[in-house]
Amino acid sequence: MPSSPLDPAASLYDRIGPDALALLVHRFYARVARDPDLAPIFPDDLTDTARKQLAFLTGFTGGPPLYHQLYGHPRLRARHLPFPITPRRARAWLACMNAALRETPGIAEADAQELYLALSRVATHMVNAEDGAEG
Repeated sequence: MPSSPLDPAASLYDRIGPDALALLVHRFYARVARDPDLAPIFPDDLTDTARKQLAFLTGFTGGPPLYHQLYGHPRLRARHLPFPITPRRARAWLACMNAALRETPGIAEADAQELYLALSRVATHMVNAEDGAEG
């Protein structure tokens, strides 16, 4: 029997729900596209990037393992090595995510904080260059 979104034992995915998660990704990439630190390392068309991010976040938050099913193991650090991910860019990425979390209806404050904390660890792990190496 699936968990209720109000059940404290429910996964983050169950509490947020697929619709709010999709809206979060949409709002996040609208911000990324306008961010002067991030836009240069992303493609002009973010459609595929957003699709992959939604698949990743679905599994990351406890939902179906869509990313694994569609693309294989995420290998996040390896997939990001071609791009200079500096501490500044990690902070910009997190700022975009934090703003998107806060402006997405249906994501409770506690759930937003939980997801932000988990993604903060991921962003720190992705750093592969020093500030000033943005190119």
